[in-house]
Order: sequence, then C-alpha cells, then structure tokens
Amino acid sequence: MMRWFNVKGPCIPHKHYMVDISNRLEKMRMLVEREEYFVINRARQYGKTTTLVELENYLADEYIVISMSFQGLGDSSFASEEKFCQDFLIAVDDRLKAFDASDDWLDSTVESFSELSRHITKMCKDQKVILMIDEVDKASNHRVFLNFLGILRNKYQARSEGMDFTFHSVILAGVYDIKNIKLLHQPASGERVIDSPWNIAENFDEEMSFKSVEIAGMLSDYESDHHTGMSVDEVAEEIYSYTSGYPFLVSRICQYIHEKLEKKWDKEGIVLAVKLMTEEPLPNTLFDDLFKNMVNNEDLANFLYEILIQGRQFRFSPGVEIMATGFRYAFIKIVNGQVRIHNKIFKIVISEYFISKERREGKKAIDNEVEVDVVSGDRFDIELFFKKFNDHYQQRYAHRDVEFLEREAAFLFLFFLQPYLNGNGFYFLQAEPSAGKRMDVVIVYGEEEFIVELKVWKGQKRHFDGQRQLLGYMEKRGVDKGYLLTFDFRQQREQKLGWIQVEGKALLEVQV
Repeated sequence: MMRWFNVKGPCIPHKHYMVDISNRLEKMRMLVEREEYFVINRARQYGKTTTLVELENYLADEYIVISMSFQGLGDSSFASEEKFCQDFLIAVDDRLKAFDASDDWLDSTVESFSELSRHITKMCKDQKVILMIDEVDKASNHRVFLNFLGILRNKYQARSEGMDFTFHSVILAGVYDIKNIKLLHQPASGERVIDSPWNIAENFDEEMSFKSVEIAGMLSDYESDHHTGMSVDEVAEEIYSYTSGYPFLVSRICQYIHEKLEKKWDKEGIVLAVKLMTEEPLPNTLFDDLFKNMVNNEDLANFLYEILIQGRQFRFSPGVEIMATGFRYAFIKIVNGQVRIHNKIFKIVISEYFISKERREGKKAIDNEVEVDVVSGDRFDIELFFKKFNDHYQQRYAHRDVEFLEREAAFLFLFFLQPYLNGNGFYFLQAEPSAGKRMDVVIVYGEEEFIVELKVWKGQKRHFDGQRQLLGYMEKRGVDKGYLLTFDFRQQREQKLGWIQVEGKALLEVQV
C-alpha cells in the first residue's frame, strides 16, 4: 500500500511517511529502564500521540504496556472514586485484550482507591507493567484524578523503600504540565486549591520538533517511492525555514505538495503550499486553536503583537505567566534567551489576524483602496507600490505624533500592503529588535520574493549598517535586489525614493 502524509491522529509507519523518532524513543526507554515516572508536555498537534504509539511498540518486547487516552473517558468517569476505579480497570482490561495480553485486570470488588492500590500491587508484583495516559488534560480539573495521582505517588515512594509493588513506569502526556495542575483546578466555593501530587515525575525535555536532517530522511523515503527528482536536502531545509520543525506544519506542507500541487517539490511548491495553508477558508485545528487563544486571552494577544508587530525584545522568564503560556502553546520559542515567534507560518497567520482585526475595528488606520496598476496577474510592481505607500503615508500619517508612529510604523506598512497581496501572495516578518528598530519583511508574490528591511532613522552609521544587514539577508535568500524602507521621525526629515548600487547589488531606498 502506498503511504501518504497524515495530519490527523497518530502516524503509522506502514501507512504514513514519518520522521524517524527512534532517538527520542531510546531516550524515553532509558527513563523507563530507570523506573522513572515522567511527563510529556507539548503543544497541540506536536506529535505526542504518535510518540506514545511508537513508544508502546518500542517497549512491547520487554514490558507489558497499558496505553490509554483520557479522551475516551466521559466526565461521568470522574464523578466518584468508585466510578473512576471501575472505568479505569475496564479501560486497562480492554487495552490489554486488544493486544492479546493474558492478564485480566477486571475486578468488580474494587470500589475505592485503597482497593485499587492493592489490586495494582497484585498485578504488578511479578511483571514489569508500564502505564501510559494520553490527553491527560481532560482529567486535570477533577479532584478524583488528583487523588488517583496521589495513590500512584504513594506507591512509587513505597516501592523505593522496598515496601510495595506498582507500575514500573508511568508516562502522562498533555499540553499542560500536570505538576502544575493547581493552575487549572477550580475548587467549589469554600474549598482550597489542591497542589498537584505529581512532583515525583521528571519532564521529558528533549526536543520534539523536527530537524532539517530528519525532514530530509522522511523525504528520502518518499523519493524512493515516487522518484520526483527533488533535491531532498534543499527541500527539507526550505520546509524547515517556514515551520521551525513544528510537526503538524511540516506534514501539512508535504501533504499539500503531494496531493494538491502535482508533486511540485521545490521552493515554489513550498511557497504555494504555505499560501494554501494560510488562506484556508476554514482554519485547520492548529490555527483555530491559535486564534481562540488570542481571542480568549487579551494579554497573550497583546504580547504576541508587541513581539511581532512592534519588534519589542523580551528575555524569557518562566515565572512570567504570559511567557509561560505562549511557550506552553508553542506560539513562541526561545533563541539565546530571547523570545521569538515560533515559526514563519505563525508569523503570517498572527500578523494577518491583527491586520484583519484592525480592518474590522478601524482604531489605528484608514483603509486604502488597491490600485490595480501595482498588481497584474502574477506580477507585483514593488517600486510603484512604494511610491503609492509614500504618498499614502505623507497624506495620512506624517503629522501624527512621533510616539505613535515609532510604535506602529511596521503595522501601518503591513496594513497598506495586505490588500495588494490578498489571494496572490503573502508576507512574513523577521524581527531583529535593536536600537535601530530593524525588521525584515519578506514579500512572496507569485514566483518572486522581495526582501524589505524596515528601520527607524538613527543616524547615518546605523543607516549604512542597515544596508549591510539587508545585503546579508539577500545573500542568504539568493536575490539580487533589496528594499530598504526607513521611517524618519526628525522634524527636518528627508524623503527619498531611488535605486543605489551597494557591493554589486541593487537597493531601492525609500525614506518617509
């Protein structure tokens, strides 16, 4: 059977093209061999379920593995101690029978956690049993689940003292860190918040995003089947450049190229796949989750706006709740201690979210009409576009207060740009905050890529530095023309629009 790229549910090796995660599985096996209890906390659609499925197969030769998901348990399973114990044992028994394991875990006499504890002792006395629970977030708001974790902790500690038998290893997977479950628990009136009893567990902190070389390995398997002639390493590197290895995004790009773009495995095909993904009328579940979190958490939305649009620089501190939230959902990543938006595709959809929101609410900007002479089919006349933007800026914003302009300059440019690209192109931001407020905007239109550097005027030396920075990024992207847009907020400011030659490359300098 021919394999395909899967973006729904766990990936199965004989059905789907997959990245080789054996190195991660081996590191998990080492934790299991040390009888560790550990948690796998990652954002949604980050490969947790696939990892657990593969880990179960990886351990099956030596251990009895009980793998279940709390997604399959209804709220009624957590209504009482008795109900939870019985439903838990039914789920365990069903799982073992599905894999032809001989042990019968069902015991109708188990109606309390003390009885469940004794039952676990009996079943684990002479064999190595591993308990893996996926989607553990579903249970995080139920007191009965906290009590269950407390039983497992007590048995873990008693085993360490040679006084009990229990699960060889317990692995819990979810978005939230179960050790901080008190952040989610909402007690009834008059009750106190309960801290998580799961402080015995380790964090599995190995990287689970895909590296470029791992993506290349998956594409090599694909190429062996389809013989497309793609340059595997170059395609893998380009996919990584857009996704930063986010598993769902990697698979989605590959799925689009394979199924909708006639196996166009090159830079243009990747651009088209990104465009299709970011312009879906109904957002995929990952983007839908991103939008819902920004709508429901204004502080998170403002934080992402400051990073992406205003180019503000933050050092990561896990004690700052909004940073911890952004990191938990993988909306941000940490680069040399600094906070960055996780990947280019998130930059595209987040910036589009803010600009579309502004068009609906109209608080900062005045809408602009698209003038058709700038765009014609698959051609984008960027020089004419900058002339239009210069006129628009001078008419609408040149007399606004400097504090507003310096804070919102990038947004005003993007707001003007967006309608010209609608349906034919996209852009993404590469913020590198500095004293000169530098930001790269990469505009992709048809088969062309335009590198625009946005800067605030901070003197002639900084201006020359900006030219060199732009040349460096142009070299990296393999283009011969670049565009330097400088916002000048001095009282005696200079306007400029013209081409110059720097180190053999053409730069269009625009100063407003």
